[in-house]
Amino acid sequence: MKEAKFYENKGDYVICKLCPHNCKIKNGSTGICKVRKNIDGVLYSTNYEKITSIGLDPIEKKPLYHFYPGTKIFSIGSFGCNFRCDYCQNYEIVEGEALAIDLSIEKIIQLEEETNSIGMAFTYNEPTIFYEMVEDLAKEMRNRGKKNVLVTNGFINKEPLTHLLPLIDAMNIDLKAMSDDFYKKICKGKLDPVLETIKLSATKTHVEVTTLLIDEYNTSEEEIERLSYFLSNIDKDIVLHFSRYFPKHKMNNPATNLSTLTKAKEIAKKHLNYVYIGNVFGFDNSTYCPYCNSKLIDRNFKTQIVGIEKNRCSHCGQEIPIIY
Repeated sequence: MKEAKFYENKGDYVICKLCPHNCKIKNGSTGICKVRKNIDGVLYSTNYEKITSIGLDPIEKKPLYHFYPGTKIFSIGSFGCNFRCDYCQNYEIVEGEALAIDLSIEKIIQLEEETNSIGMAFTYNEPTIFYEMVEDLAKEMRNRGKKNVLVTNGFINKEPLTHLLPLIDAMNIDLKAMSDDFYKKICKGKLDPVLETIKLSATKTHVEVTTLLIDEYNTSEEEIERLSYFLSNIDKDIVLHFSRYFPKHKMNNPATNLSTLTKAKEIAKKHLNYVYIGNVFGFDNSTYCPYCNSKLIDRNFKTQIVGIEKNRCSHCGQEIPIIY
């Protein structure tokens, strides 16, 4: 364990200030995330240097489509989460402390160095709730000239986010819905802090957004309009990924209709230059110039940059906001 950051001792309890739950934690107890524990008035991160998942993934799997396309990134996850999504796709590790193994910061760095990775992705479970390990690893990676990627639900308070952002090169942030009711009932969280995370992070680092669509929950045309309009007010070039829901954990609704995904993309494209449909075969996820429609990145069999020269479209010369 390691002493946690961002908490206040109130005598009979501590207040964790890492995320907007602002849990009041009595001695011997943990917060909602189940990994930040009050021991005699000191808040500890109980998942420090504990790993449940590790892998070398295509950067597109995060998903990040406009950040070093075609490369691979070393990816790790721990356990715990500050949401309790009914449809959690990784609930086995989110709630699986028993699945964790001890890996020191030094050993994790050593494993990454044995790969052809561009850096490290903090993913699989919610990385902000193993904040201290993310920070320590991100500093080491930055010192080695490597990249740091955060795949997150965005439910974090402004102070810790602001402190961490200078170490993060790219983020994929889940925007689960544009309804606070959805967040409260389905995820046991709140919408507004996530919107604030997206707005702040997009001014500091590369941000892409993912929304998993569930028929009859977050797929109305009005909601897709509001979601894409919100993002376009930040930046019309911000990348939006729509993902298909599959039954998992506590939710048994049928998988999202493919027509729902297609319609959502059509609506979002009215506001945003780059919209993709992920985790479904049969959709064209190549990148096209929003000005002349020339293909910029081909993603059919393998990812290849085919139409970008010096960050501009090879055909029309427009500047393209892709890091490569």
